Amino acid sequence: MLTVLARPSENFGTRRGVSAPDMVVLHYTAMDTTEEALQRLCAAEHEVSAHYLISELGQVFQLVADEKRAWHAGAGAWGQVTDVNSHSIGIELANSGRQPFAEPQMAALEQLLQALLQRHAIPRERVIGHSDMAPLRKGDPGARFDWARLARQDLSVWPGAGGGLPADAVKFHALATRFGYVFPPSEMCTDPLTAVLSAFRLRFSPWEHGALNLRDMARIADLAHRFPARGLGRAPVCG
Repeated sequence: MLTVLARPSENFGTRRGVSAPDMVVLHYTAMDTTEEALQRLCAAEHEVSAHYLISELGQVFQLVADEKRAWHAGAGAWGQVTDVNSHSIGIELANSGRQPFAEPQMAALEQLLQALLQRHAIPRERVIGHSDMAPLRKGDPGARFDWARLARQDLSVWPGAGGGLPADAVKFHALATRFGYVFPPSEMCTDPLTAVLSAFRLRFSPWEHGALNLRDMARIADLAHRFPARGLGRAPVCG
């Protein structure tokens, strides 16, 4: 049974426009220790928080109640959601971004996600990374995070093999938008397609490089077909 330790943060508000969360955003802390991350997420002067923090040892701390609006996502969007903080539960994983995620930490995350998705009726396709909702601006939970492991337990999604589509930037844009990615406007990013492609690869093929290819098209086509986002969103800040 999952044990959740209370470590209240002062940094939260009231959800806007929704009464309950309908998505989950995963992060890494980019800090050296769990205690250092806890102190930052709980300190009023930093104006940042998350609902949960999971240590490398698998300890789960609750900083903000599920029904409240934590301050973890910042500028960005997913599908029609432009105020991600109001719609989401934020989970921080204690990790500097330079090492694999520890087994006890991943096991605790799986238990927590199972509970949250059931409690709030959150679809698995709405478990996303910080980098998904803020292309280019954010890179967490990063290339070392095992998204396929979560998908095997229906706690997130993973693309099938697919195939048959040539590499086409216009088609990729349409499919990625259907799945949930929101392309930054050209006046904010010189290359919006590369920004979203990089975020997409960071999650689904982190060691892939180079131009848009057949594998990218097959993966995004499968995801867009099986897991279309709830409407379209406005463009996030990119920088």
